[in-house]
Amino acid sequence: MFLLLGLLGLHPALAQPGTAPTQATASAPAPTPATVPAEVQLLPSPATIVVTGTFTVAFRLRGGQLDKYSEFPELEGFKKTGKTSTTTTRIVQGHQFSDLTITQKYVPYGEGDIAIKPFQMTVNGVVLRAKSSIVHVGPAPPPNPGTITKPANPTASLQAVADLDKMFGKPKPALYQEVPDHAFLAVLADRPRVYQGQGVRVGLYFYLKPEDQALLSFHDFDDQLPPMLHELHQATAWQQPGPEPSVTPDTVRHRGEKYLRFRLAENLYYPLTPQPLHFPPLALTMVKFKLLKKPEAGQENRLAGYKTYLSPGLTVHVLPLPGGRAGTVAVGDFRQVEALSTSHPRVGESFTLAFGVQGQGNLSAVLAPALAARPWLDVYGPEAREESAPGGGRKLFRYRLVARRPGTVFLDSLLQLVVFDPATGRYDTLRPSLHPVVRGARLQPDPLPTPSQDPFYGPALEGADTTLQPLDVYADVRRYADWLLLALAGIAAFGWWRAGPRA
Repeated sequence: MFLLLGLLGLHPALAQPGTAPTQATASAPAPTPATVPAEVQLLPSPATIVVTGTFTVAFRLRGGQLDKYSEFPELEGFKKTGKTSTTTTRIVQGHQFSDLTITQKYVPYGEGDIAIKPFQMTVNGVVLRAKSSIVHVGPAPPPNPGTITKPANPTASLQAVADLDKMFGKPKPALYQEVPDHAFLAVLADRPRVYQGQGVRVGLYFYLKPEDQALLSFHDFDDQLPPMLHELHQATAWQQPGPEPSVTPDTVRHRGEKYLRFRLAENLYYPLTPQPLHFPPLALTMVKFKLLKKPEAGQENRLAGYKTYLSPGLTVHVLPLPGGRAGTVAVGDFRQVEALSTSHPRVGESFTLAFGVQGQGNLSAVLAPALAARPWLDVYGPEAREESAPGGGRKLFRYRLVARRPGTVFLDSLLQLVVFDPATGRYDTLRPSLHPVVRGARLQPDPLPTPSQDPFYGPALEGADTTLQPLDVYADVRRYADWLLLALAGIAAFGWWRAGPRA
């Protein structure tokens, strides 16, 4: 005892926290321990479990306080069941450390090899990443007879003392029933046949009755959609993408019954050739739930499975344009649009004519019409401006005109645009109906100035030499140049001959 008291007196730094320091320790403060940074890591998950077991995703935080962390991922083929938190305290060299482990449990829907996609979590601002893996879910082990106790009275009924999940596992598929649904997948077009260059809207839709919403759920939609969009692509058509896929369904009627329609994809196609548009059958896998035959409190009322829906193929026939004028005229339900900057322009002053089309059709196929040339009318432009709308829009061409004589300008004889109306199957020529009246005096062209009137060339021409030069002066210059080249070649040869003996 005296020895222990002496040691405590010699080592006041080992005193319990909260005791007042002695006078000996006041002059020599105890050293401050180094701060250990917090460490966060993902714990390995099991690679093999039984169908009645649990799959876990956990992370460990060492030497720090948990501030916040992101939600655990949703794993395909598994369902979240519960979360546990474990804290372990360690004392190292007199310092206390705590390890916090948070574990998320998952139960499998069935047996087999389940692929776990890469995921990431954020804990206290630290990003934890997990790679893809394969989890093998095996069959449930047979029940252990030792978990059932024998009653003292052999004639009494047996009593089980054990965990129901350990004895019987999770709810068996035999306890669930398959409920029929009325959902279907379809590729639909707004018209069965179109002319070459006419637009047809084709969409991929999933139909579902309102009462079947609890039975179905989308499965891995982000990975299933791109291959289907690739199958909808047509190499012989101009394709305009429609609205984005919508998670909000539309309420429609199909064969007199009410349905919820999900728009998975929708495009507008303008055939460039007379070849028909073929859309192959498509497949969409959904999560289909089975319902518990006898619902009980505390039981999972649904058992998830998979069901694949197939859409029949679709063909849209394409009709060639009469007269073989495909590619030279626009096809659609168009009407002309025109406007003038002024109805009474002045001679020599510019005015603007806006002429174009508006309606349903491929605006990219509407080409600018050429304005017929007239000697008394100067034309500049046109400048194109397009205002797109679903399935069509407006396209205008702006011309700048300058008239050099007064009178009425009949624009319908100068400008025309030929379109094909698929509703009537005929060609239509669109012409401006506006006739501007040009006012003012006729402009007389100014006479061209003579060279002597020019301020620069006039004095230069007056002082120029008027002596006639011989016509063969260029031949003489060429002859002198040839002689000069021969003389230079001779000098070079002589120098080369003189340098040879010296070498």
